[in-house]
Amino acid sequence: MAATCLTGLDPTSYQPHALHDSRRNWPETNCYVDLWIELLNSLGHNPTAALGFTVAQDFEGDQFTFFKFPAEDLAASYGVSVQELAIYDTVEAHTIEQLQRGRPVLVEVDSYFLPDTQGTAYRTTHGKTTIAINHLDSERCALHYFHNAGYFALSGADFNGIFRAEPNEAAVALFPYVEFVKLGASPASDSLPQVAITLLKKHLRLRPSGNPLRAYQQAFATHAAKLTTRPMEFFHLYAFNTSRQFGANFELLMSHLEWLRGQGESGLDTAIQGCEHIASGAKTLQFQLARAVAKHRFDALENALSSMAEAYELTLDTLYERYCK
Repeated sequence: MAATCLTGLDPTSYQPHALHDSRRNWPETNCYVDLWIELLNSLGHNPTAALGFTVAQDFEGDQFTFFKFPAEDLAASYGVSVQELAIYDTVEAHTIEQLQRGRPVLVEVDSYFLPDTQGTAYRTTHGKTTIAINHLDSERCALHYFHNAGYFALSGADFNGIFRAEPNEAAVALFPYVEFVKLGASPASDSLPQVAITLLKKHLRLRPSGNPLRAYQQAFATHAAKLTTRPMEFFHLYAFNTSRQFGANFELLMSHLEWLRGQGESGLDTAIQGCEHIASGAKTLQFQLARAVAKHRFDALENALSSMAEAYELTLDTLYERYCK
């Protein structure tokens, strides 16, 4: 059987959203946010309008928050409902059923079998990631999916791999976590800018009680000591969950604030500049950190972290004063 949710999409000619432009500091953020950016764009929505949740990111002790679009924000902004899909038959059968109902399906899979990760994980490294399936043909063993910064196709052995049908796959493997997206409900009656401001206010009130970049700075010596004892592969995982997460988070917040400014909101210039400083600073920090790991010298990174922590305080204080006082 075969089914498609959104018609007219071609993996060979698909154009990513501007939030994934290669000229950005962080053209990719994390798998869940990235696929939602492209899925919302393909549904005809502007994903930039729902990025206010980024103000609530925190430092969690060993990593920064793996930020995601909250389901309630997606419902309020675009009228889409995200539900967990119970798996009691094959994942393919459940996916076909939902696609036939006009619902994209989000599935946790092994990046080892995703051709778009060529050069990083494809056929070299096993890792958990999420894709949004838009087209599935079980007879031809083929599917089209949103992942990272685009829309892609896979087939054959890769199809069997992500659905755990390869001969060497464990017969008792656990079912993956799967969600489906119900479309067609009406968003809030307010205009999208009004909804965005309401959500931004909500998340500003949930901001961390302390400065997460200061907290990271205080923990950094312990992190650095661990990095010197681990292989370079560990550094890449570490950087993904630290510098990339807060750098990408604040670049998305910058885009959200620029969009609000374009809708007529004033008083956002200082916060936009602060976000840009954090986003670009995190990118520089990641390069510096790679060199520091190789040399086992981290002292030069202290000023960079202090500067970004100051920018964080200025940015969040400005926004809180503007929207919550």
